[in-house]
Amino acid sequence: MIHRRTLLAAPAFLPLHALAQAQGEWPQRPVTMMIPFVAGGPSDITGRVIAARLGGLLGQPVVVENRPGANGAVAAQAMARAAADGHTIMTGSIGVFAINKALRPNLPYDPVRDFAPITLAVTMPNVLVVNPQHIPVTDYAGTLAWLRANAARASYSTSGVGSSEHLTMELLKLRTRTEATHIPYQGGAAASTALLAGDVQLTFQNLGTVAQHIAAGRLRAVMVTSEARNPTIPDVPTAGELGLTDFVVTSWQAVMAPAGVPAPILARLEAACIESLRHPESRQRLNQLGVDVVASTAADFRRFQEAEITRWRSVVESAQIRAE
Repeated sequence: MIHRRTLLAAPAFLPLHALAQAQGEWPQRPVTMMIPFVAGGPSDITGRVIAARLGGLLGQPVVVENRPGANGAVAAQAMARAAADGHTIMTGSIGVFAINKALRPNLPYDPVRDFAPITLAVTMPNVLVVNPQHIPVTDYAGTLAWLRANAARASYSTSGVGSSEHLTMELLKLRTRTEATHIPYQGGAAASTALLAGDVQLTFQNLGTVAQHIAAGRLRAVMVTSEARNPTIPDVPTAGELGLTDFVVTSWQAVMAPAGVPAPILARLEAACIESLRHPESRQRLNQLGVDVVASTAADFRRFQEAEITRWRSVVESAQIRAE
């Protein structure tokens, strides 16, 4: 069953200057914020919002590096091998830190063993969007009717095999007995561009990725997977309102470091990332994109991550989804 979890907000932290004194001169050089997808997607947006303030809090520049491939596995493997000195961290998705473990038996990294948690940064619902130039529908019922009439040529884009968008669409197909060909891309921005170009006709995407396109009328939203309607798109019904039970899907982004980073450095990274996310300008920027700021403690995130791995393994097995 797919359902939403709510995490407690992080408790008070030691002042950053006290943590800095505890760890001496770290960081000694710029910190790399690795992003496992192309620019413009949810991981990239979240990572850059954090990085914008993180450098000032740490006293060194934070350099964002996009390294896409294999639904985030390329960057994750590089992170697992990075020096455990706190100079390399990564903002990654539910796919990188949970779904991949369930989907890929030969995954070249372990999302629990190989990484040290820093914070669960944000959560966001998926939204089913269509290109109105290619699917002349105005609502969910019309979308289903179009899919049933065009099964041979219908296709949908995602940010990669095993992404939350992929699993959400496959579940929709199972529940509604519809068909559409999966076309994976390297990241949500690329998947959305394909939809805008008419290369595919529909997609589930994180709301943050497509909110601006919906507002501009370039894409039409017909369903949101949150428990309640999202204030960014208040006229779009939830899956539950449309008769789909147990269909609440919340995607998320989190920050990790390589396993073995000393505890004082992790504590400082945790405090700085949380402070970056909780800054009013950061929160406003993310909320405008339909993203909910969580900024959890590292310990809360680890518990959440392990529960998510178990949950998505069940979904992958029941839907018989296989990595390509």
